[in-house]
Amino acid sequence: MGRSIGQRRRTRAFAEPIAWLGYDRRGVSFVGLFGTVWGIMTSFEGIAASNNTSLAVVAPGIAEALFATALGLFAAIPAVVFYNRIGAEIGNYGKRLNSFIGVFEVELSRQLSKKGDRNGLRAA
Repeated sequence: MGRSIGQRRRTRAFAEPIAWLGYDRRGVSFVGLFGTVWGIMTSFEGIAASNNTSLAVVAPGIAEALFATALGLFAAIPAVVFYNRIGAEIGNYGKRLNSFIGVFEVELSRQLSKKGDRNGLRAA
């Protein structure tokens, strides 16, 4: 039980600083989506104002929508990649830490057992 608590504490200490990447990857996607919707609304407003569906009327709003989408993707994709990469590294660190703790416990138990045998004590 102590091993899992210690491991969780150390892993959490490494994971907390990257939490903003998780928020970034989610939030930026919604900002991009909002910009896309805004651009489409601009296109519909242009159509309604001119009563014309020509490319010249629709293109500015569509361009705005595509630009907002591209900005959202430009920010979200690297955030997802780094978040996943760092999260995997933290998971690997946790596994290595758990393995080290297990080896350390076994070695400590052996050393204490040897010390007890030298002093005429036997481990139960």
